Amino acid sequence: MDFSNITNQSQLYNFHTHTQFCDGHAPMEAFVCEALKRGFTHLGFSPHSPLPFETSCNMSRANVAEYISEIERLRHLYGSRIHIFAAMEIDYIDTFGPSDAFYDTIPLDYRIGSIHFIPSFTNPQEYVDIDGHIDSFIKKMREFFDDDIEKVVRSFYAQSLKMVEKGGFDVIGHFDKIGLNASLFKPGIDEEPWYGRLFMDLFEAIMDHHLVVEINTKAWMKHHRFFPSIKYFSLLKRYGTPILINSDAHEPTLINAGRHAAIEYLNCI
Repeated sequence: MDFSNITNQSQLYNFHTHTQFCDGHAPMEAFVCEALKRGFTHLGFSPHSPLPFETSCNMSRANVAEYISEIERLRHLYGSRIHIFAAMEIDYIDTFGPSDAFYDTIPLDYRIGSIHFIPSFTNPQEYVDIDGHIDSFIKKMREFFDDDIEKVVRSFYAQSLKMVEKGGFDVIGHFDKIGLNASLFKPGIDEEPWYGRLFMDLFEAIMDHHLVVEINTKAWMKHHRFFPSIKYFSLLKRYGTPILINSDAHEPTLINAGRHAAIEYLNCI
């Protein structure tokens, strides 16, 4: 999908929106109504994709047809007032990801590729969600990762590189997101040179594969942080990286959260 005309014409869009089919906190129609109230012209839904194992956040394969049916219903009701897109935020694990043939069977307008899971250090066949609240992250660090935060960060970036090499998606979601929990676990870790080198290796791969980069604003209100971090905005602009500013909204009132701050920072570079 070509986002360039959309982002050039209007700043009122969101292409990373969760739903009742994953861990969203409201029906899809509520997001559409909120978007219309705020004057949005484009809204893309992106539930967490089905995975080969059950989680509390990812949609099930059994609900995919209902999700697509709801997209069509909303387009019929509101399509004359707002452009509605069907997508998924697709997790990559070593045996499954955005390039899997399963997604070719679903009429998606675009795919977001994201890393939320990395292999457990105690059982590499078990994938552990490293997203979420820091309290949960700290417990998982002890239980699954021997409290080795550098190794966790390296694993996150290694999984990200594998995902980019495999391909099959249009937008890379919050690709510096591990930096938040890692820096809460060990302050300053994301300022260390080795972290910067991991970031640059991934950024170069993203550029080589001509991906759209998401500036994810979800954590701005609570943690004053974007993904990727503000310090990398100048790099994105220097290389003319195609950008989407997305709120990663899980509830309608946050559909535009952090957008204006991100735009202001970009405009100041």
